[in-house]
Amino acid sequence: MNELLKRSITGILYVFLLLTAIMLSNAEAFGFLFLIFGLICLYEFKRLIRLGGSAIYLVFLVLWWSFNYLFLTNNFLVYLLLFAVVVTDIYLVIYLFKKEPVHYSKQQKFLLSLLYVGGGCLFIPLLYKVEVKNYVEAISSDPFPFWEFSQWRFSEAFNEAQHTMIAVLAIIWASDSFAYLSGRFLGRTKLFPSVSPKKTVEGFIGGFLGALLTAFLFSLYSHKNIWEWFLIAAVLVIAGTLGDLVESKFKRVAGKKDSGTILPGHGGLLDRLDSLIFASPFAYIALQIAFYL
Repeated sequence: MNELLKRSITGILYVFLLLTAIMLSNAEAFGFLFLIFGLICLYEFKRLIRLGGSAIYLVFLVLWWSFNYLFLTNNFLVYLLLFAVVVTDIYLVIYLFKKEPVHYSKQQKFLLSLLYVGGGCLFIPLLYKVEVKNYVEAISSDPFPFWEFSQWRFSEAFNEAQHTMIAVLAIIWASDSFAYLSGRFLGRTKLFPSVSPKKTVEGFIGGFLGALLTAFLFSLYSHKNIWEWFLIAAVLVIAGTLGDLVESKFKRVAGKKDSGTILPGHGGLLDRLDSLIFASPFAYIALQIAFYL
């Protein structure tokens, strides 16, 4: 099969799956999808860093179930996990600048996998749920027990959350597309040649502008102010670019071109989700800032 056709078919199916999961009547389908995605990404990342054993899958399942059902409204535990994931991501940004090889113990590889990949995949569906939570709290003086709200409030809250999640994906996809086109036709200055030789400063700027344009378009049909959308877009682009570089660094160290082969013409699932996985905890913070300001 022609490589371009293979990439196109895989890309269309991938986008269709994500949008369908978002547009189903509640956040559970989207959460379950990223449970599956998280397990696959963990498998691919384990191979990159040569982490043996299967305990990471069980711990991730327990973590996912706990924060999607038991601790969803426990702000202290959610913020504690958020802090751990963000600290891990900041460490990985510092890791980008290390020239000498870093040797991790098995325990360090386990925590790195769980917090970087598992935590990132966990906060993606939590973005959806926190949007529902915030919207319901915004239109009600009551706390957040779902069962006390009428059906129309549910519907309106989920519609806003769906809009936000589609916008988050669209902003990342637009950033990637504009960055590719800008880098291809205007790219001159290398962004981080030691990790990703093809990325350019011009491509990053083009991706940033494309993300802002997409955010502006979504702001026209949203309850959020335009500054909130620009904040979310800026966070997604900056954190997403760093996430792409971090995964590229791990692949370069492992001597691999792709994280896997599950997506024909695209490589591994982690290759497609690296930006979103890394950006999700920072996007969660941005949504909370926008809600409380």
